[in-house]
Amino acid sequence: MGILEGKAAVVTGGGRGVGRGHCLCLAAEGAAVVVNDVDGAEAQSVVDEVKQAGGRAVANSSDIGSRKGAQELIGQCVDEFGAIHAVVNNAGIVRDKSFLKMSDEDWELVMRIHAGGTFWCGQEGALRMREQGSGGAIVNTVSAAQMGNFGQTNYSAAKGAIASMTYTWANELSRYGIRVNAISPLATTRMSASAKGADGKQHQGPTFDPDLNGPIVAYLCSDEGNWVTGQVFGTGGDRVTIMRHPKYDTGMFMPGGWGVEALREHMPKFWKQQPSLEPVGLFKKPYPYYGGVTPGEKK
Repeated sequence: MGILEGKAAVVTGGGRGVGRGHCLCLAAEGAAVVVNDVDGAEAQSVVDEVKQAGGRAVANSSDIGSRKGAQELIGQCVDEFGAIHAVVNNAGIVRDKSFLKMSDEDWELVMRIHAGGTFWCGQEGALRMREQGSGGAIVNTVSAAQMGNFGQTNYSAAKGAIASMTYTWANELSRYGIRVNAISPLATTRMSASAKGADGKQHQGPTFDPDLNGPIVAYLCSDEGNWVTGQVFGTGGDRVTIMRHPKYDTGMFMPGGWGVEALREHMPKFWKQQPSLEPVGLFKKPYPYYGGVTPGEKK
């Protein structure tokens, strides 16, 4: 028996890549799985794989970037399998453009699918779990892009929002026995192929098997993982690492508060003479702007 025997789960964006790996792993551990993907044929293909391996699964092609789609997805899980015990928010989309070229449509679509879809599916799932009195698990998907990445204002903003939702939901839902965690997956997929480096160009990197993110998701959805909530894990490849929560670090203090003249005097002394400003962006190069940020060549 697997660690998810008797459980029912939904996986959004489960037709390809990381989501497909989640579905296969959850089913292998005994869960009944609703495989969601807007491409119904891809969702059905994963369902066929699960069934061929002896598992239980059904396909769903609802658009989870809407309340209606989330309700359809969660409702199908309850109708088919009698309950819902896990929501895995994996679905995503990218529309990469530099900030000054990004359109309203680019912004709204990515935010709707990532942040909106996570919110709607998470809330609908949690409402059912509370009604059941069964507890359960929500596993969201973030990205290192939330640290800042060229051409991904929309995507990085959405992923940062999802991380913050994860921390908040963990506090609010613990009273109902619902744990909320997130993963930041390492995987080579169709979506990751569009990512750009700090120079704004695409680079061919090493290949990572998307299926290696599934086991930690299965563990977090299991009763054995019921002691873990409010955490973000870097997963995939050889790793399971913890992503530290944002926090305030070292600082300057002035009795009565800071005025402009005092800041003019002390800011360079404190932050510049002993270099300690935060690195900017995903690639964490040392802070490069102590000489000033000034207009230069237009790009």
